[in-house]
Amino acid sequence: MSELLFDHTGSDGSIATVTFNRPEARNALTWNMYAALEEACDIVDRDDTIKVLILQGAGDKAFVSGTDISQFTSFKEDSDAIEYERKLEGIISRLESVKKPVIAAIQGVAVGAGAALALVSDLRYCTPESRIGFPIARTLGNCLSVAIHSRIIDAIGPARTKELMFRARLVGAQEALQLGLVNEIFEAGQLDHQVRQIAEEISQNAPLTLQVTKEAVRRLQHHRRAVGEDILGEDLVVRAYMSEDFREGVAAFLAKRPPHFRGR
Repeated sequence: MSELLFDHTGSDGSIATVTFNRPEARNALTWNMYAALEEACDIVDRDDTIKVLILQGAGDKAFVSGTDISQFTSFKEDSDAIEYERKLEGIISRLESVKKPVIAAIQGVAVGAGAALALVSDLRYCTPESRIGFPIARTLGNCLSVAIHSRIIDAIGPARTKELMFRARLVGAQEALQLGLVNEIFEAGQLDHQVRQIAEEISQNAPLTLQVTKEAVRRLQHHRRAVGEDILGEDLVVRAYMSEDFREGVAAFLAKRPPHFRGR
């Protein structure tokens, strides 16, 4: 069974859908899934018949629950952390730069990398049960890149970004709507139908207007987050990922026990 499904839907094949397909693992992303997502982005950009891309998770528990944590057990060197964040930023940027509108249909949780993928989608819709956030301060003890922090700030502002990260909270649907993290909330049984209706509506509009609008906003946001060559904040990435706390966080997560952080 493929971990990432890609197909065309809609009355005229104008809507493409990516389904993160590991429901048994709450759709946690493997390296193969990241690679398949990049390939899907390339297909969408090449195919002029595709007007809108929808992202969704299989099952009702999660959109994406982050990167598969077991993949972090091999981290030993500074370069492991930097390469992971560089690779992740490349994938997030690729999704962000897809020429067509991208809609995230969030059922269940969108956590960590899953929340980042939702953030760079153009529109986000969820169910009343959905929760979104980056709870790494109480789970793994790692960090987000400077670029991802910038995207969260674009969505909710600096103070709320710090509160979200400091308190390691998962934001519920109503709060996410108030903060601007999602555009609208639909009942679970209606999410798929409503999102596809919105996608069909968008697909009827002038493609170049949609593309230019999206690219104009992307350029403005990219300019605001420009920090020279260090879009990752490599010194910060190394400090967090090479810490004893991160190793403890990964071990505790895999053992399904609370972590014991010591600040070193």
